[in-house]
Amino acid sequence: MTEPRADLDTRFSDPNATPTPWSDGRALLEGAKVYWLSTVRPDGRPHVTPIAAVWVDGALHFTTGKTERKAKNLERNTHVAATTGSNLLAGLDVVVEGVAVPVKDEARLQRLAQSYISKYDELFVFRVRDGALWIEGSEDPGLAYELIPTKAFAFGKAPYSQTRWRF
Repeated sequence: MTEPRADLDTRFSDPNATPTPWSDGRALLEGAKVYWLSTVRPDGRPHVTPIAAVWVDGALHFTTGKTERKAKNLERNTHVAATTGSNLLAGLDVVVEGVAVPVKDEARLQRLAQSYISKYDELFVFRVRDGALWIEGSEDPGLAYELIPTKAFAFGKAPYSQTRWRF
């Protein structure tokens, strides 16, 4: 991923605020344990759900079962938004908008499976088979996606700032 351009929106920022560096946003995306993924239902309504995700090969990746609502939504519309941050009025929140691209390459899926174990311990143990990630005992293959960003936002709190990153 190339380094995005950062612009501070002074309308929503403290007078002495500066743009949040992409390295800070990326670090939050790499380290967070819980994200919220927004997809689009067939009738245009939003669908939002918490997910686990990993940062691999310079991008955020997530999984969903083939029969889950978000997988069905992504079949029709690949536009997504992923968010993470804090529910406190301190720290940083990040929103990434873009498209979800399926990952089927077995070597990359292996890296994703290993990254889930490294990040979440034994909570998500995937086996790579037939271009998908399988959890033991499940009959629903885990489809993997890379989020390709088109734009992203950082919302700094105390001091307040709003940065837009353009990719």
